[in-house]
Amino acid sequence: MSDVLARWNRLSAEEAAKEILPCCGSKAWAQRLASRRPLASEAALLAASDEIWFGLAAEDWMEAFRSHPRIGEETGEKIGEKQAAQSPGQPAPVQSSWSAQEQRNVAAAGEEVKAALAEANRKYEHQFGHIFIVCATGKSGSEILEILRRRLQNDRDAELREAAEQQRQITHIRLRRWLS
Repeated sequence: MSDVLARWNRLSAEEAAKEILPCCGSKAWAQRLASRRPLASEAALLAASDEIWFGLAAEDWMEAFRSHPRIGEETGEKIGEKQAAQSPGQPAPVQSSWSAQEQRNVAAAGEEVKAALAEANRKYEHQFGHIFIVCATGKSGSEILEILRRRLQNDRDAELREAAEQQRQITHIRLRRWLS
């Protein structure tokens, strides 16, 4: 068992939920995951996370989606302030830093790609009522733009499921980072 997981297992339920919240952004997810402790391994943590995630209501998914910056948007203070409001006691820069790392290839994209992403983001939000969620780690700005344009063809239900799956992938990456 990692030292981080061992320490987290010993926290109060409230402290454990606050600490894990930036990995996903859903308070219900964080509270339910904290209630599953003790978790003995990374594999047990990821399995519990998935089971809880797919058992949540759409409103809880939307809360997690709102914890992200738009793809291509500057992540700095805006997200740090939002996270601080969501999770008192948790260092705000954690999620902001993770978002910046996850989107670093988008930040390096040319202005034409960034402008196209901004326009496609607006269209997506108008069509689906939430920001575009994609596991951006390792993807270029052009790749993400192509994914966004393809997903604009989804119906609302299919897109909600796809966004939830992307959030699950992001959560796995963040949980692993948190453990290391």
